[in-house]
Amino acid sequence: MQLKMTLRAVAATSFAAVAVGAVFFIGGATAAPGDTTVMIKNFDFHPMAVTVPIGATVVWKNLDGEPHTVTSTDGSFRSEALDQNDTYHMKFSKPGTYKYICTIHPRMVASITVK
Repeated sequence: MQLKMTLRAVAATSFAAVAVGAVFFIGGATAAPGDTTVMIKNFDFHPMAVTVPIGATVVWKNLDGEPHTVTSTDGSFRSEALDQNDTYHMKFSKPGTYKYICTIHPRMVASITVK
């Protein structure tokens, strides 16, 4: 009886861990709790302005069928061309405002503010 209850508890715990992990799954990349996600869709960054704390990671995911880049205007970060469902991660360790564009479609502009 005790063994049966222990096995049920292990199974329930394993299921809960998988369910919690699934919440943070983003198209082939796992985002940690607290990461901020910016979606690239309809040739725009959504949201266009994000504020995050120092040490935060921002994850960009391209939902468009066309490639896009995530490139800071000050040269501090630059992604490769992201195809549909590709992601790019950047950890921000210094405060400031980081403006960025898609170099393929320069009308696509947005910013990250780190406080």
